[in-house]
Amino acid sequence: MESMETSYNRIKEVLAERGIKQTWLAEKLGKTQRTVNMYVNNDVQPPIPVLYEIARILKVEVSELLNPSEQIQ
Repeated sequence: MESMETSYNRIKEVLAERGIKQTWLAEKLGKTQRTVNMYVNNDVQPPIPVLYEIARILKVEVSELLNPSEQIQ
C-alpha cells in the first residue's frame, strides 16, 4: 500500500530558502525544537496564531507558508 504524505505547509521550504535552521525558529517561537520539527515535517500543524507568528518571524505572508488546497488531495 502506498504511503500518502500530505504536505499542508511549506515551513521547511521557506526555512531552506532563507538558510534558517529549525533550532533558530524554535528559539524565536519559544517552542521546543521537537515541536518545530513536527511543524516542519507536517506531522502536526501549528495552531493559527503560531502560524502567524512564524510568518512574522520569517517576514513572509502566511499564504507563503501554506500549500494551495488544489495540491492537497
